[in-house]
Amino acid sequence: MERMKEVLLGDLRIAYAEAGYGPPLVLLHGGMDDSRSWRRQMDALSDEFTVLAWDAPGCGRSSDVSQSWRMPNYADALAGWLVALGVERPHILGLSWGSSVALEFYRRHSHVPASLILAGAYAGWAGSLPPEEVASRLESVLAAADLPREQLLTGLPGVLSSAAPAELVDELSAIWADNAGRSHPEGYRAMAESDLRDVLPGIHLRTLLVYGELDQRAPLQVANDLHQRIPRAKLVVIPGVGHLANVEAPDEFNAQVRLFIRSVVSDDC
Repeated sequence: MERMKEVLLGDLRIAYAEAGYGPPLVLLHGGMDDSRSWRRQMDALSDEFTVLAWDAPGCGRSSDVSQSWRMPNYADALAGWLVALGVERPHILGLSWGSSVALEFYRRHSHVPASLILAGAYAGWAGSLPPEEVASRLESVLAAADLPREQLLTGLPGVLSSAAPAELVDELSAIWADNAGRSHPEGYRAMAESDLRDVLPGIHLRTLLVYGELDQRAPLQVANDLHQRIPRAKLVVIPGVGHLANVEAPDEFNAQVRLFIRSVVSDDC
């Protein structure tokens, strides 16, 4: 069963959910999410893995962060959190904004992860999108803090497909409303400034890339670019879903994650 816990890294409180037993799988959520957005992965994958989902600094129950925070700060906080928990050689799964945290983490702590799983991923916005798109996105996400809850998802097209059920939209909107005015100014400024393309060819771990077919936030040209640049990457495209494939198609998403980690563990034996 999932349990919420917290650790202190100096004055920084990091809250996290933990469930299951087995090889450690660390889940890094998107920019306006928190650990609650991984509920379907916590429930399904904890039968085989120790699943750990943090509330990134500035999100959920974790401490707020200063305006100076950028990707290296998040990556080093992740490293400190894993040390505090005694987690060694985890499989790191980053979604959207969390995928860029995972890449910066690999840049700075490449000896730690056993594998990388990057979902709806970017090499940072600056590394994957044209400058005018980066500027437009930053403006829209900063403005989200002033939007009413029911407009948070509709104001960012392509996060979910048009077929996403209303209850899923409501669930995510509630999570985003809790976080919209907290982490995302610093987190998204970090995302807008990050160009992580130089990290990609140096990734020597096995890497799984998972994208939604209808993703307009990290479209398939972004997926193909990462696939070409990361030497040992495998690309999986889940049909009929948008940016958040983990919540729109959790069964397929979880199956791909499970098969991938099993294959990595088998190769390491």
